[in-house]
Amino acid sequence: MLDDFFIRALLAGVGIALITGPLGCFVIWRRLSFFAGTLAHSALLGVTMALVFELNIAFSVFLISAVLAIFLLQLQTKTNLPNDALLGLLAHSSLAIGLVIIGFLTTIRFDVMGLLFGDILAVNQTDLLFIWVGGAFILIILKFIWKPLFASTINYDLAKAEGMSPDRYNALFTILMAAVIAISIKIVGLLLITGMLIIPAALARNISNNPKQMVIFSIFAGLLSVLIGLFSSLEFNTASGPSIITAALILFLITLIKTRKFSELKK
Repeated sequence: MLDDFFIRALLAGVGIALITGPLGCFVIWRRLSFFAGTLAHSALLGVTMALVFELNIAFSVFLISAVLAIFLLQLQTKTNLPNDALLGLLAHSSLAIGLVIIGFLTTIRFDVMGLLFGDILAVNQTDLLFIWVGGAFILIILKFIWKPLFASTINYDLAKAEGMSPDRYNALFTILMAAVIAISIKIVGLLLITGMLIIPAALARNISNNPKQMVIFSIFAGLLSVLIGLFSSLEFNTASGPSIITAALILFLITLIKTRKFSELKK
């Protein structure tokens, strides 16, 4: 018989997998893996701001991540620095500032490891509601912007010529990514949410023939990773975030080996 806390963790993990599946596909298609990592690192600054000003952690993480994402988009148009340099600058600067502030918070007690790597014991009914309601809004918005976002992913100039305003949809997509990071804190943790966005989508790309297939396979890969990871976390008493990401990595390696063997057989 599974305990209530584990049922809540499973429901939360399923909700996150449903959201990160389609978003992760766009991260792969648009080559935004480093960008997603930057937002995840900046989330620690959001946590420290929440502790200092006594705000809701998820709201603070979303706010800081969204502001930094928009700031980054503005920097890309106003500086001559390459994107990877800007991403590295923001990622490490925000992480460093967050860690410095944590050093001053000697009177506040909180679980740093749980925030960084996830903690299934910390998931409550409010978190579940936040994940599923917030996730539903994210998916609804993604559905409305899917066509112009996909068009700008394939050909930015053509999408702009068609009057689709790709810059506006790019900004919306970055805000959606910030929202996903905010609602994933309790399960995967701040530092590993990037893996949940990238690995299932990368797995799906190995075995899919078209974008629709890739989205479906990415969701299923995320769901399977959550199930295996959480049961492993319960069995071996490990942090939920690393367990889920490790499960996703193993599944990715299996598909990689299988697809290579299939390619060799075709030759």
